[in-house]
Amino acid sequence: MTSPTGIQHHLRRGDVTAQIAQVGASLRHLTVSGVDIVPPYPEDQPAPMCSGVVLVPWPNRIRDGLWQDGGTERALAVTEPKLRNASHGLLRFTAYETAEASDDRLALRATIVPQTGYPYLIETSVTYALTDAGIDVEHTLVNRSEAPAAVALGTHPYLTIGDVDARDLVLRVPAETFFETDDRMLPIGESPVSGGTDLREGQRLGDVELDTGFATLLRDADGAVRTSLTAPDGRRAELWQGEGFDYVQVYTSERYPGQVLAVAIEPMTAPAEAFNSGRGVRRLAPGESWTLRWGIHFSG
Repeated sequence: MTSPTGIQHHLRRGDVTAQIAQVGASLRHLTVSGVDIVPPYPEDQPAPMCSGVVLVPWPNRIRDGLWQDGGTERALAVTEPKLRNASHGLLRFTAYETAEASDDRLALRATIVPQTGYPYLIETSVTYALTDAGIDVEHTLVNRSEAPAAVALGTHPYLTIGDVDARDLVLRVPAETFFETDDRMLPIGESPVSGGTDLREGQRLGDVELDTGFATLLRDADGAVRTSLTAPDGRRAELWQGEGFDYVQVYTSERYPGQVLAVAIEPMTAPAEAFNSGRGVRRLAPGESWTLRWGIHFSG
């Protein structure tokens, strides 16, 4: 392993290229016709701000790492000390194994083993497949425990249209509600979107500042939720999320390497604190599997 993010897998299909890192099974770069759609970062750096990483068996945060598991209180390791939360699951820094590899397709796998605060054995896999206009992603979770296991999943890609000033991109999020949060970024309520959180018709990225979870997502006729960035010339980068991904977190930052402004669009099956609220959490029976899909598409 010569990079902090492990082995680098490079995929190509026509004018579409992708780079997938072994650590966290992270999508660290995507281009379409030479345009960056997922912005890169230096090879000698760990993934900045969880860039591209798979978040499992929960995305986002759990207060104090404590959760109720069928009447049993469990205590996870606190991995966000500043805010005293357990953050972004248990495989963020795991080096995944390669299960399948070709020019335009890569499957990686990793196992969640029983550990502090999470006594379940979960096999996970993620498959990245290039399309003519971007990338499709499929996740599968299988419970190899002898008891039902609480699971949720998210992922943390950053999107851009790399030959345009990111501040001039229009961000559209088809959500009717958002989560209000406390000073530890944990939900304290859910409200209808308004002002800077109402992105249904789109707002200029440079005019909003977000670290916001959205719910009550509006699906298109094919069942997908589509969040998008649109350039002034009409070109569009779009993240779609399929059945089971009922939430999306949007995070803007001026600290992403090489970017004047970056935005993470994070499809999630459950919001922050879900292991306590139960919202969006799936209880997988022994031997049961769960498959989820999302992807990124560029047009224009």
